Amino acid sequence: MKKSFLFTAIASLALVACGGAETKTEAAQDADTVETVEAGFTVNDETGGPVFTGESGNLAVSGYDVTSYFTGDGVPVEGSADHVVIYNDKEYRFTSAENAKKFAAEPTAFAPQYGGHCAWATARGYLAPGDATKYKIVDGKLYLNFNDEVQKTWLEDIPGFIAKAEVEWPKFTADQRYDDAN
Repeated sequence: MKKSFLFTAIASLALVACGGAETKTEAAQDADTVETVEAGFTVNDETGGPVFTGESGNLAVSGYDVTSYFTGDGVPVEGSADHVVIYNDKEYRFTSAENAKKFAAEPTAFAPQYGGHCAWATARGYLAPGDATKYKIVDGKLYLNFNDEVQKTWLEDIPGFIAKAEVEWPKFTADQRYDDAN
């Protein structure tokens, strides 16, 4: 599956970089017309667990460009609806087409751990919203926390909380929400 995912991502990038991919939909084939896809990517892989989208419906990480946490001064920047990648059915926004392409090529390198839920809450066995502005990069991975107070507690024992969260995270199903009764 990983090789298939990598091939699909690379092929998508190559097609977009070359000005778009021509694909025929079933209706287009009947009408013998061609639909040109010029913007956006759809990427799916086998990562599990729920993604926090808050009340926005489908918008991951509150619309922040997840590549911005890892580049420049490391301060997160809000993305644009003009540069979108659909990753595992969730919308991720980016400040540029270049950042969207980086993410589409390797989404697990940028997507927040635990689906963008609070890392501290996950370690304690429950889901809580992750705040895109309460973050920490640890060993090249992005972790979000609920608020300043929670983040302060999480920072006191990051390795311990990550170890606990790694045990708890697989217990959550992809359709669970933070507001479900536990």
